[in-house]
Amino acid sequence: MTVMSLPANQPETFYRGAGRIAAFRTGPALDDRPEDWVGSTTDRFGLGPSGQSALPGGGLLADAIAADPRFWLGPGRADTGVLVKLLDAGQRLPLHVHPDRRYATQHLASPYGKTEAWVIVEARPDAFVHLGFARDVEAGELAAWVGEQKIDDMLAATNRVPVAAGDAILCPAGLPHAIGDGILLVEVQEPTDFSVLLEYEGFGLADGHLGLGYDLALQCVDRSAWSPARIEELRGSDRLLPAAADEFFSATRRHGGDRLPQGFSILVTVAGSGAVAGEHDQVPTRRGDTLLVPYAAGPLYLEGDLEIIRLSA
Repeated sequence: MTVMSLPANQPETFYRGAGRIAAFRTGPALDDRPEDWVGSTTDRFGLGPSGQSALPGGGLLADAIAADPRFWLGPGRADTGVLVKLLDAGQRLPLHVHPDRRYATQHLASPYGKTEAWVIVEARPDAFVHLGFARDVEAGELAAWVGEQKIDDMLAATNRVPVAAGDAILCPAGLPHAIGDGILLVEVQEPTDFSVLLEYEGFGLADGHLGLGYDLALQCVDRSAWSPARIEELRGSDRLLPAAADEFFSATRRHGGDRLPQGFSILVTVAGSGAVAGEHDQVPTRRGDTLLVPYAAGPLYLEGDLEIIRLSA
């Protein structure tokens, strides 16, 4: 078989979960670690190889890909181009922002920034996210908020966007955001761990400027006003994510009876049970499973009464 069911990969982080990953996966997991990095070849910032996924048979996925890139990625691909996580917000995450590719290339020696998207799996009835500033914010005003940790003032200037299970939202690089508590989601993003923390007080952190200093780090922040209409454009309509996501990654919702195209991908089964079948594979899956699909698996077919999210670059 080529398709692999992956165990949980939960590196340490600075905020609390609420046990939702363990409940979702219905198997061993660490309740106090709120992220599961799925099929990851990405290091936690400054803490590698923490964050990277090990294969069921042993060894890191990144090393396996380096040894046989055609098997894993197909012709002409050098890396996976994507990082997938399960994220359990047991508390509101800090307001933060991610650099775009241009900024990351210039200041962080990376071709990737960190545009991301969220597919909501579970959410309490009044769940929400903070997304973008609701008005234009001057550079000096933002610097003062961050320097003096005026959290209430920062949050009051953002859009508070309700979310529910089944929603999907694109979060472009540069856009200030904070995921509210009571949410379990599948996150797909560019394969980096670059975060500029606008808020760090109360999370046991001294700062969050990626070693650049805040004068430089805050230059990656989109300080423009995001109206409700602009925010709505970040949601999919007849597709899971808007077309603006396409240059960064793909996220599609698939069901039993659907065919999956050939290519490296991560599958997260979010409902039901069934199997992922192909020329080389007949892999059972149920809600909470995460599966790693190499290019060599070829086209696949979903069997049974199930719903998966397929994620790829």
